[in-house]
Amino acid sequence: MANKISDETIEYVGILAKLELSGQEKEDAKADMEKMLDYIDTLNELDTDGIEPMSHVFPVKNVFREDIVTNGDGSKETLANAPLEKDQSFKVPKTIG
Repeated sequence: MANKISDETIEYVGILAKLELSGQEKEDAKADMEKMLDYIDTLNELDTDGIEPMSHVFPVKNVFREDIVTNGDGSKETLANAPLEKDQSFKVPKTIG
């Protein structure tokens, strides 16, 4: 397996990610990327015949319900607290001159 990442690839990834890496950080990133690629190669060796692809480990389903108002809108009570009201709305001072 032993995937090898070139210095040019690390430079390019750094440019794409807008990262400025020191020499040691580049070497560490190369080692990490090589380990990741080796792990992917290991996973590719698994026999997945007959395994259904999935997007989530647990079964996920949407739960829908009717959108029914049960407590009313309370607009009259809310407007009772308004210092000024116009057309069933709060009336506020003009803010743009």
